[in-house]
Amino acid sequence: MKLFPMPFHSLLLFSVWLLMNNSISPGHIVLATFFAISIPLLVNSMRDEQPKILKPWLALRYFFMVLKDILVANMQVAVLVLGPIRKLQPGFVAIPLDLTSDVGITVLASTVSLTPGTVSVEVSEDKCWLYVHALHLDNEQDLIDEVKQRYEQPIKEILGC
Repeated sequence: MKLFPMPFHSLLLFSVWLLMNNSISPGHIVLATFFAISIPLLVNSMRDEQPKILKPWLALRYFFMVLKDILVANMQVAVLVLGPIRKLQPGFVAIPLDLTSDVGITVLASTVSLTPGTVSVEVSEDKCWLYVHALHLDNEQDLIDEVKQRYEQPIKEILGC
């Protein structure tokens, strides 16, 4: 068994303990060391295994693509909101999921919610569907295809799930 199964967390616990007590006395250093070693050892068995980022350059490209999509969607939503309200066609869409990991589904749902004009409403209990509300929905299949190709496919490649 490793003494430091979560080294970053141990360092963080050690530092936060000393900062909270505003002291570097020997007693606080011993106590901070005790917490930094014992707490990660106690909780390590409760951690879920997280998928690794297999393609960091693709993740970076994905980040900038989503950033651009957020900016463009802000403009589109502004035009929609400032225009006649009767032109809006809000709607709900059920998007079938190919992702299997909780992290992948969370990243996808967060991406959809970060993009103005769409909000992730719920993930089905069997994790096969992502329910999305769109501010303006011309074509349901176009939205499904866009989310699956533009967001879900890169997430699958990045996380390998």
